[in-house]
Parts: sequence; C-alpha cells; structure tokens
Amino acid sequence: MSGMNRVNRKLLLGLGLDCKDGHVRVTKGKNFALFGGSEETHEMMQEKAVKFNEQLDKRRKSLDNLSEKEFCDIAKNVGLRIRKNREE
Repeated sequence: MSGMNRVNRKLLLGLGLDCKDGHVRVTKGKNFALFGGSEETHEMMQEKAVKFNEQLDKRRKSLDNLSEKEFCDIAKNVGLRIRKNREE
C-alpha cells in the first residue's frame, strides 16, 4: 500500500446500532457512508444524508471546504444532532 495514492476527503458516517432482524444495511453515496440500523433507522439516516447533500449543493460547497459553523448549521437544518467534544 505504500505506493498507492490515498484520497483524503471528508464524509458523513452514519452508524445504526438498533438492528434486530439480522439484515446488514449499507448505503454509500456522495459524501456519505451509512452502516447498520433497523430499516427505519437506516431510512432516516439516508434521508438526512441526502438532505445534507442538497444543502451543500445549494451553498455550492463540499465537505472539504465547509467551515465548522456551516457544517453545524446544515446539520441542525436537516435534523442531525451535533455532539461537541467534552474537552472543549
């Protein structure tokens, strides 16, 4: 792997932990990767990820050039909860 170029880019990561039906749910898209969750939880993560991307497009931004404030504003608008670092 030492000779390979790695692409460093930001993405939204969704992790659902409430799956009880044994189904493995994985969805990858522009700027996001979602893993696990019940059907309901996974659909909710998909919806919020799509809405987040719509807001990015509206602002003509990408995750790579988004300020922390802009990220928090978009996250709040689409219903994501932001958990700040407790050490801050």
